Amino acid sequence: QVQLVESGGGLVQAGGSLRLSCAASGIIHRISSMSWYLQAPGTQRELVAVITSGGSTNYADSVKGRFTISRDNAKNTVYLQMNSLKPEDTGVYYCNLVSVYDYYWGQGTQVTVSS
Repeated sequence: QVQLVESGGGLVQAGGSLRLSCAASGIIHRISSMSWYLQAPGTQRELVAVITSGGSTNYADSVKGRFTISRDNAKNTVYLQMNSLKPEDTGVYYCNLVSVYDYYWGQGTQVTVSS
């Protein structure tokens, strides 16, 4: 059973920063990628950033230059450094892990950016 545990969410003023963490535990076969998704109120879950096993990264246009995804392979942990936060970054951030055989979701962590 694979578990993803997110942390680091909270309330921050516009222009501020937060760092999200997602730790994966359990029997994990070869990881293909780990990602962060945002589900804003009343919207569908959307990809924010992804990092592959080889270290390649990709970002949604709305966060390029402000967010950075990184990964500690030894700890099976992925991070999302969020700078220059905007009110439109508000929502629940979910961690996603894709392995060779399956994919998994965390429980989500709330980020609220006040104007």
